[in-house]
Amino acid sequence: MYDNDLSDVVAADKAHVWHHLTQHKPFETSDPRVIVEGKGIHVWDAKGTRYLDAVSGGVWTVNVGYGRTEIADAVRDQLVKLNYFAGSAGSIPGAMFSKKLIEKMPGLSRVYYCNSGSEANEKAFKMVRQIAHKRYGGKKTKILFRERDYHGTTIGALSACGQPERHMQYGPLAPGFVEVPHCLEYRKQWDVEDYGQRAADAIEEVILREGPETVGAICLEPVTAGGGVITPPKGYWERVQEICKKYDILLHIDEVVCGVGRTGAWFGYQQYGVKPDMVTMAKGVASGYAAIACLVTTEDVFDQFKDDASDPLNYFRDISTFGGCTAGPAAALANMEIIENEGLLENTTQMGAYCLSKLEELMEKHKVIGDVRGKGLFLGAELVADRGTKEPVAEKLAQQVVAECGAQGVMIGVTNRSLPGFNNTLCLSPALIATRDNIDEITGAIDVALTRVFG
Repeated sequence: MYDNDLSDVVAADKAHVWHHLTQHKPFETSDPRVIVEGKGIHVWDAKGTRYLDAVSGGVWTVNVGYGRTEIADAVRDQLVKLNYFAGSAGSIPGAMFSKKLIEKMPGLSRVYYCNSGSEANEKAFKMVRQIAHKRYGGKKTKILFRERDYHGTTIGALSACGQPERHMQYGPLAPGFVEVPHCLEYRKQWDVEDYGQRAADAIEEVILREGPETVGAICLEPVTAGGGVITPPKGYWERVQEICKKYDILLHIDEVVCGVGRTGAWFGYQQYGVKPDMVTMAKGVASGYAAIACLVTTEDVFDQFKDDASDPLNYFRDISTFGGCTAGPAAALANMEIIENEGLLENTTQMGAYCLSKLEELMEKHKVIGDVRGKGLFLGAELVADRGTKEPVAEKLAQQVVAECGAQGVMIGVTNRSLPGFNNTLCLSPALIATRDNIDEITGAIDVALTRVFG
């Protein structure tokens, strides 16, 4: 698509840009990848190579695909009218997107705007802590998080991180965050028939160990993302909610990856009958066309911050500078309209089921695939050296599969710098516009890659 000489761009990138999640030593003898254009489900790099992007911008973000002029136009028009005002005041797109969003989230009523998923989760943690001081004498401050879950990159969010390689070397971490066991049945910790309930019971065991009077909230992903694309086992969420109600613990659902259509519902928690107190979201809210994140709460949570106007510390004394940018909610409104108008929730459900079936076919063909799992267009295939022992393949081999797919013009993902010894799950999250032909190309590339790497 690009005929222009972009050597100056690549040289500038190589000399000055510090890339995310990247070891730069190899760039001393090679060039970094520079992506220059996207259209639909495809992107082009500076060399003119076209890729089918099966990871929606690399980190599960571009839900409605590239080149959406209607979103770009909405952002441009809004920026000319009013680009920014601090979140202590309102704006037209902020008000209108909050109304549209809440219509999709029965039981929730208030939207707090900020600019990243990490920040949204930090806001939730701060609310939990403030409630603890306001209602519980400062005791109910502990926040539970789950092994393998990820909630962001700040020190606070890393303190609630169930992926050891994410927070290694960044300590000391913030106190008051306590881990509970994961719920991946493929790597089950208990040999029981009702695994979902047993995995949830493990949360109660942690609460009783810590003291229920000290635990204020639990933060969970509806489907664990970077920790291996883990769908919850049957009965898990029902029991989790019982436990939260029993011990007066706020249920905080992190929808940064799963939110706004990724699983085939507006939000992942809606696939499992969950009734949360707090929901955080980012990534797909505006499909990367503008930076926006939201913390959404029930009216009950909101009311706890206005019950005594005479107290100067009674309200939520927090601000997000870029939560006042109007481009985010303007883009989010247009993004949501696209999902509605094009039936992308239905497409995600159908194409997700088709993709899962294709992965199951690959599993029959390639013994290196130990398990496939996922919900909607959010899928994973765990690679193992031995199906009997479930020994993970070497990390470098999983990464080689990704590279071999890239050589065929298909970008896929893999668990990365997350779990020592278990960065072995291939990850797929194509845009919600994906077609059967796109799915065939993705799974076909994986088929070839697995053959090349493992024979």
